Amino acid sequence: MIRSKLFGFLLLSLALAGAQALTPSHHLALSDVGRLQNLLNQPYTDLESAYYSVVGLTKLGAAVPDPAEVCQFLKSQLDPSSVDSLFFAAETSKAISGCEIPVSNETRDILLAAVSEDSSMSQIHRAVGALSSLGLPLASQEVVGALTARINKEDNVMAIISALQTASRLSQQAELGGILEEIEDLTARLDDLGGIYLQFEEGLEATALFVAAAYSLSDHVDMEPPLKEDQVIQLVNSIFSKKSWDSLSEAFSVASAAAALSNNRFHVPVVVSAQGPATVSHNQPTLQLLVTDVMSQPLASANVLVESAYAVASKSTVLNQAPFTHNDGVFELNFMSSQPASGYYQFTIGVAGDSRLVANHVELKVKVSTEVAVTNMDLSVVDKDQSIGTKTTRVQYPSKAKSSFTADSHQNFAMSFQLVDVNNEQELTPHQTFVRLHNQKTGQEVVFVAEPDSKNLYKFELDTAERKSEFDSMSGTYSLYLMVGDATLENPILWNVADVVLKFADEEAPVAAQPKTLYVPKPEIQHLFREPEKKPPTVVSNTFTALVLSPLLLLLILWLKLGANITNFSFSPSTILFHLGHAAMLGLMYVYWTNLNMFQTLKYLAIIGGVTFLAGNRMLAQKAVKRMEKK
Repeated sequence: MIRSKLFGFLLLSLALAGAQALTPSHHLALSDVGRLQNLLNQPYTDLESAYYSVVGLTKLGAAVPDPAEVCQFLKSQLDPSSVDSLFFAAETSKAISGCEIPVSNETRDILLAAVSEDSSMSQIHRAVGALSSLGLPLASQEVVGALTARINKEDNVMAIISALQTASRLSQQAELGGILEEIEDLTARLDDLGGIYLQFEEGLEATALFVAAAYSLSDHVDMEPPLKEDQVIQLVNSIFSKKSWDSLSEAFSVASAAAALSNNRFHVPVVVSAQGPATVSHNQPTLQLLVTDVMSQPLASANVLVESAYAVASKSTVLNQAPFTHNDGVFELNFMSSQPASGYYQFTIGVAGDSRLVANHVELKVKVSTEVAVTNMDLSVVDKDQSIGTKTTRVQYPSKAKSSFTADSHQNFAMSFQLVDVNNEQELTPHQTFVRLHNQKTGQEVVFVAEPDSKNLYKFELDTAERKSEFDSMSGTYSLYLMVGDATLENPILWNVADVVLKFADEEAPVAAQPKTLYVPKPEIQHLFREPEKKPPTVVSNTFTALVLSPLLLLLILWLKLGANITNFSFSPSTILFHLGHAAMLGLMYVYWTNLNMFQTLKYLAIIGGVTFLAGNRMLAQKAVKRMEKK
């Protein structure tokens, strides 16, 4: 029994995990594709910029302007002795029709010589690319050996990406398994950012080129790349989250990744989005979806199905296994034919029709909006002791009551109404239903919340005696408004229902009815600092001073009695200056106590101390010399 419960819990967890599968949060909208094309479509400054522009535009499916002029530019800029120049020219000429790059035997030998383990990975990649684009033969297995040797020497992300790009140009009979395994090794180096993004620390360009190279090689050998579905979506989010590109090469890398993710044999991420707001109503009953690839190109062959749809508030299912119809690139569903109540609905949408599709189960929140009407609006003034019968007045929306209502401290003003859906007459309970009373003379406003009862009948009762503090006991004529609002309402209501005269007790009414204002000067705050403590009596201060000076007096007495030995005292300038400086510092301490502050004292002490230090040093040096002479 316990095992069956655990198994059921595991199935439920797996179902929830599947329902909350990661979906693309970023892709190239049509406006993004346009900006990317504009960036790539720039005047060429050299062969490298021509390569990024022309090949990048080709990957986006855009036309290359003036192919003949491009071809002439390639031939004029070509350096037959440079591998880089040959690569850029050959790749660019291959992207446009009718442009042949002249190749000599010397050029071929230069390219073949660059395919060596002594060359850098970049040189090998460009040499092989040039040979392939120019249609020249090459020994694929020797290239594999050179790539393997360079991977051992250049174990970095960009070098391995170049190896993947190079391997995709080699013969399928070559042993490419070792190079193909590098895709998994590079995947392990990706940084996971919050479960949403996956990227290399080298940046966007490296991440985008890795995706393009991985799918290019996997298509070439017809073997699915070792990338999980969530990893593919995380890479999509990382590559297309940036909407402005720093360089031509970065824009080229994004275009390459977009082309690879839109057209490969294994993984095609699906982007499902509502055309406009995800809102339906009786006036607009059709839910319209766009189902595209990462470049916002429609997936016309896709089959779109609502797997389930339930009301967010009640959790009740209203739709199951309902197909969308395809109409001119848009998938449509008449959701209002299911007669849903207004509110929010959670859709689970499945996209089928192609085994390559990933992220093809999408959660979408759809709003069903409607129009609201106010019915059975009854207004009355109720006598508290019920000595007078209650008279009820019904007001039709959107009209205003013809006569005003008067209530004093012995009466209550009552109001009741219902809110119904215009389309199906069902009762509604919007999120915001307020009653506002606006003083026509002072502009004061008081707002109350109207609450429905168990039968969804809204009632509001104003006891003028209990509520007088909220009105500041301010009698007068108030305009009564009903305010109804909700995110699902197409026609929020602000209705001036009637005028109500409120009379509060005279003794509690203010002398002058003036509008309140918050922007008036506040009374000045007088800060009271702590008063200083009283000084001690003069006798105590004098006694303490005498005790402090008594050791000095004792020293003078002992000197007179025993005789002071000053035979070693020298009257040299340095000695006199040292003792004067020492006395000046003692005097400075006294002046600091009586007149100066800390900063002033430090300034004077630096001057006196410097002089005293130099004089003392000189005095001690002279005494040392005399002592040495005596010895």
